[in-house]
Amino acid sequence: MKKEAEKSIFEIGESAPAEYFTGNVKAKALLSDDEYFQCNIYNVIFEKNARTNWHTHPSGQILLVVEGEGSYQRKGEAVQTMKKGNIITFKPNVEHWHGASIHSAMTHIAINPNTEKGLVNWLEKVTDDEFKDINLE
Repeated sequence: MKKEAEKSIFEIGESAPAEYFTGNVKAKALLSDDEYFQCNIYNVIFEKNARTNWHTHPSGQILLVVEGEGSYQRKGEAVQTMKKGNIITFKPNVEHWHGASIHSAMTHIAINPNTEKGLVNWLEKVTDDEFKDINLE
């Protein structure tokens, strides 16, 4: 994790809870919601093979990929690639997961808007069978 952490322009967080993540993940809140912004912003660093559980966000989520390559999937759809510079959006209450690939670590900034509606609903772990690596160009 040290090499990935050295690339981060934001503060590195603590290990994310194994209850909600598979593999080594560090997460740091950069902005916590308040009465004015009602938005949380996190710097999240995934080592190779690390990923979230399936989950939803009551107000959706925006991911800004700032380093590396990874994958994400919306329930019922194919696994998709994400790379540095990509912006990925998930509409409210859409079940999804995201994380690094088997070849690369990945860092993203996660933006969770309208937190007055709730932040996240964690679901089951993504199985190894569901976590399919796709060919990264």
